[in-house]
Amino acid sequence: MGSTDTRGSTDTTGSTDTRGSEDTGGRRRLVLLLALVTVLVVVVGLAVWLRGGGADDDPTPTAVGDSTTTAAAVTPSPTPTPTPTPTPTFDRTQLSLIDPASSWVVVNKARPLSPIDWAPADLVPFGNGYQLRAEAAQAMDAMIGVAAAQGIELSVQSAYRSYDYQVSLFSAQVSRFGEDRAEIQVARPGHSEHQTGLAADVGGGGCDIESCFATTAEGQWVAAHAAEFGWLVRYPEGGQDVTGFKYEPWHIRYVGTPLATEMQRTGAATLEEFFGLPAAPGYPG
Repeated sequence: MGSTDTRGSTDTTGSTDTRGSEDTGGRRRLVLLLALVTVLVVVVGLAVWLRGGGADDDPTPTAVGDSTTTAAAVTPSPTPTPTPTPTPTFDRTQLSLIDPASSWVVVNKARPLSPIDWAPADLVPFGNGYQLRAEAAQAMDAMIGVAAAQGIELSVQSAYRSYDYQVSLFSAQVSRFGEDRAEIQVARPGHSEHQTGLAADVGGGGCDIESCFATTAEGQWVAAHAAEFGWLVRYPEGGQDVTGFKYEPWHIRYVGTPLATEMQRTGAATLEEFFGLPAAPGYPG
């Protein structure tokens, strides 16, 4: 009767049950962990997406006809190699070598003019009473003008000669030097380039119609630049066995700029060699 049983009250008020709070804390940590994993996945996915090119890259296969391909599988076409343009071949047949009116006519001891007393129809005066065919006169005037601008004074010493004039000149040379010597210095009538109206003798530097012209500044300028104006030194040094005439650095022949520059480019010294014509060291018969 005097004792008091306190177990029920002690159990009720003296002990604390913590299981509910522990369960709540665990759930919170789990939620936080899942949130962190979700953020990490999003960040990694975004990084991969950005490295791959963003939303503009479409990895979805695209159907083309009966085949399926992707942008990554497309191989660029190789850059085509341009086809080189071939260098045009010089046409050696474009003008006549026989027609006396042609600027390419080849006259030598084996190739007389036909008719033998032919005379050009387009002669024009060219200083000091000389004449040249119109095209040759224009080219000569241009050459002398450019040379003068460079301090080179050229003068024309002879130009067109008629058939009759050549008869007189050749006869005078034969009388003075004999026929053999005359024939390597002056052409027979009908075989002279001067008769074409396309040839001229030039001088300067104190040496006119002499071999020393080659040693003057004027002679050297002509040898180097005449082709630019359509002229060539017709009887070059060492060419007598081909042309039949001794070296005449003063005797130039108009053939036009295309042919003159092509001969210079190829190194052909004479018209005979360039066109593959027989040499003409002497008159036939």
